[in-house]
Amino acid sequence: MEGRRATLDAVAARAGVGRGTASRVINGSDQVSQTAREAVLRAVRELEYVPNSAARALVRRRTDTVALVVAVDEERVFWEEPYFSAIVRGATAGLAAEGVQLLLAISQSQQDRDRLTEFLKARHVDGVLLSSLRGSDPLPGELERSGIPTVLVGRPTGHAADWSVDVDNVAGARLAVRHLVERGRRRIATITGPLDIQAGVDRRTGCREVLQESGLDPLVEVQGDFTRASGVAAMRELLERCPQLDGLFAASDSMAAGALHALRQSGRRVPDDVAVVGFDDSPVAVDADPPLTTVRQPLEDMGREMARLLITRLNDGTAAGRKSVLRPVLVVRQSS
Repeated sequence: MEGRRATLDAVAARAGVGRGTASRVINGSDQVSQTAREAVLRAVRELEYVPNSAARALVRRRTDTVALVVAVDEERVFWEEPYFSAIVRGATAGLAAEGVQLLLAISQSQQDRDRLTEFLKARHVDGVLLSSLRGSDPLPGELERSGIPTVLVGRPTGHAADWSVDVDNVAGARLAVRHLVERGRRRIATITGPLDIQAGVDRRTGCREVLQESGLDPLVEVQGDFTRASGVAAMRELLERCPQLDGLFAASDSMAAGALHALRQSGRRVPDDVAVVGFDDSPVAVDADPPLTTVRQPLEDMGREMARLLITRLNDGTAAGRKSVLRPVLVVRQSS
């Protein structure tokens, strides 16, 4: 077929099957016999019916595409929380090294979720990376039961992921609160993350452990949702409940930035009156006024590790589950 593209009819003739059968094989249908499938795929290779890379994908029954599903609204993904862009950069880089494309899917409403679930279960992608799921979200279980490999970054509290990537959130929170204690702060409050996400639970646990070990009063806390707006609201509530607080651990940089705004409005000086520590070490921390002491979680590394684990699953369907936990680091700046 040199100098001329092969046609579907040519593939069918070479394979000794009808045109419809050849089409079903090429489009991934299971409604053909194994003998016919092998004959068509052999003809695809021999006639170079599609570009070589796509032909290889057909033979392996792979799309060379992976979905990253983020269960939050678009504003948080693209504008408000640098967390997501860093995860995307890392995952994209990790997958590109294997010749795999990343498809970003944002699930906001239940209607979005239903359409997305059907799309994923129809095998339009080889595997799925999941982020920001909450509580007992059924999506991971549905995908696994459908035979679609998944890897989670973090995990919802109601799901024990066999394949996941996370930072050691308990250790990170301990670093943050220990730093406040060492700075001489004795009335320490926290703005927690959502408590139906394991990271929110673990960061609160780390706080409580250090306060108890230090002989300080029980934790004064208000729950946020990792956004700046929730940090503003939570800080105002904390000041009403505990006006003499002198230290704050916020479980994300975005919430810490909101807390800084509320503290300024109340006339408190940071760090003179209230020392503040966040979590993430995102660009928000560097741009804050004053620049924010925070706990660094290596977000791009986490994205790359998610990609690596998913590629492992795709290449070895019998591999045992793996949970990768990365080490947090305290980054000290002017807010404490």
